[in-house]
Amino acid sequence: MNVELVFDGKATLGEGPSWDEKTQTLYWVDIVQKKIYAGKELLAELDDFIGCLAPCKNGHLILGKRASFADFDPVTSRQTLLSALNEPATNRLNDGKCDPGGRFIAGTMDMNEKDPAGSVYSFDGTVTRTLLRNVTISNGMAWSPDCKTFYHIDTPTREVKAFDYDLTSGELANPRTAIRVPESLGWSDGMTSDTEGNLWIALWGGAAVSCWNPNTGQLLEQISVPALHTSSCIFGGRNRNELFITSARKNMSETDLQKYPLSGGLFRVETKVEGMPTFEFST
Repeated sequence: MNVELVFDGKATLGEGPSWDEKTQTLYWVDIVQKKIYAGKELLAELDDFIGCLAPCKNGHLILGKRASFADFDPVTSRQTLLSALNEPATNRLNDGKCDPGGRFIAGTMDMNEKDPAGSVYSFDGTVTRTLLRNVTISNGMAWSPDCKTFYHIDTPTREVKAFDYDLTSGELANPRTAIRVPESLGWSDGMTSDTEGNLWIALWGGAAVSCWNPNTGQLLEQISVPALHTSSCIFGGRNRNELFITSARKNMSETDLQKYPLSGGLFRVETKVEGMPTFEFST
């Protein structure tokens, strides 16, 4: 599988890819530069960090900003506050996506990347609930094909945790370790899943995306990416077999940048599997 460069965006912290099935559009963000992209196009530059986003059923986007959820109209760029989070000033929202029931699940992180001061929230459009606490860098959320298992990464742990997921209530139960990522591969970052139940994980510092069987913890495949810090991935395309990969230039040395000049770019690889859909926010 050959990885191709879609856009040499030189993002400081490219993240949060999300595929809109209705419009066949890939949305993603540069968290540090406060930018939202639609594929290669700069859609908006906002007033605060944007950790994540997801398409809404009404054609808008829901944004996870520094410490709030907001509705965003991609036509007018108008924002409407939906919910404010009570988070420490040193925290910000990081990864997030919608569950199969239309809730927005998003987690926070310590911006110093040291303290377990973050949480994972579930927002149904009215009520915001806390699902997990004591998280350092909340990352990589995905669901199994039957929607009964939720996967989550707290990057410094190098683990993928699995939880029983009740789609009716949105509650988590029975936490266990599904995957341990060896130090030699880098740090587990953003994540998505395919219809066969495998997990695709971006490897920060590992210049690769990896595919794992969460039932056995086995590494199935590793795809090299010409960017040192691969940050996240999502399936898209008309057959949902194209894996889009974001990357970052954050904290890279001049030597690293010379070796990986395309870091911060958006990449694409055609796979032999069908990915799980990007679920929409319910309102």
